[in-house]
Amino acid sequence: MLWLPLVTGYCAYSYERSFWLWFALGLTLPGLSFVVLLALLWREQRSPGYRLLQEARRILAEAEAHEVEPHE
Repeated sequence: MLWLPLVTGYCAYSYERSFWLWFALGLTLPGLSFVVLLALLWREQRSPGYRLLQEARRILAEAEAHEVEPHE
């Protein structure tokens, strides 16, 4: 029955949150911790600031991919 704490920890880690904290919460309160984490992530993704940050990261990654070295 460790799959729910592992999934909770993985979801938290993939959104730059503490894996071990959410894994421990998943062990003590399996269903509740998963629902709370999903609610936090859903609220964060709906935030305009989060969307702007994701767009800025995408633009930066594209710029770095197309970066050329200067000729001497």
